[in-house]
Amino acid sequence: MQADQLVLSVDAANDGNPANQTYKRYQEFENRSVYISSAHLPESRDMIGLYRTFPTKSGNFKGVSKSAIKLTEDVEVAGVDSSTTLTSPIIFEMSFSVPVGATAAQIVGVIQRGLPMLDNDTLITSIVQQLEV
Repeated sequence: MQADQLVLSVDAANDGNPANQTYKRYQEFENRSVYISSAHLPESRDMIGLYRTFPTKSGNFKGVSKSAIKLTEDVEVAGVDSSTTLTSPIIFEMSFSVPVGATAAQIVGVIQRGLPMLDNDTLITSIVQQLEV
């Protein structure tokens, strides 16, 4: 189980000036935990969900364990008629599917290749905003 508080060093503007953001445990379910920031309100969510699925053996294969992290933040956006605003979430999900028996070094290797993609503003913006794949 994760700690009751998650403290993340977040460089929100990606300008080399990170600040700590604290999320506290809000809900606990079987195979899922939800954390919220101090800015979280029912009508304006700022939350992190942690998920897991245990592996299921199939024949000689030991199965695949799965884990995911989901960040949800509600934002206000202009409506179609531009005279109204709506609240809708930005959702960012990271998921992992790892075969049982993969080494820690193999897992870290994949994570270390993924992190630069997330931290490359040009690449991630072209994928997220312009839907270039």
